Amino acid sequence: MAADLERLYDEHAQALFAFLLNFTRDEADTRDVLQDVFVKLARQPERLAAVRDERGFLLRLAHNAAIDLMRRRGARDRKHEQFGTEQLPAFARTDDPDEAAFRAELSAALGELPADQRAVVHLKLWEGLTFEQIAAALEIPLNTAASRYRYGLDKLRDRLRPLYDEIK
Repeated sequence: MAADLERLYDEHAQALFAFLLNFTRDEADTRDVLQDVFVKLARQPERLAAVRDERGFLLRLAHNAAIDLMRRRGARDRKHEQFGTEQLPAFARTDDPDEAAFRAELSAALGELPADQRAVVHLKLWEGLTFEQIAAALEIPLNTAASRYRYGLDKLRDRLRPLYDEIK
């Protein structure tokens, strides 16, 4: 089982970390949640027995663990208010000033999205998941996943259009 857990970590930890960081907007919380997910799997390896979609299963565990962490701290509402003001380096650095400005604005725009929309947008754009996979991972209806994605993209488009028009 230890080898299987190690393989799961090697194959999925980076993607889970990116998803959780985008969701929690806090690196320490992200590390805590990621650790909790893999500790839970180490203690209950039977949870993996019937899993057909490892990535989806791990994303669901991570999402639920992140929500549990927010609830435990009793600061979920405060966190949602802070999301838009926090700037996290979501993208790699670049020497091109236009690209750097766009990346900074995109990161800020992502931070302004409600957490539920930001999670779906991240999973769709950066993880390449289908709406079916997103719905399963976040335990939401398929139509809800699609509408959160559409609303999130609309907000990003509106927020970034002036910058796009300026650099085009």
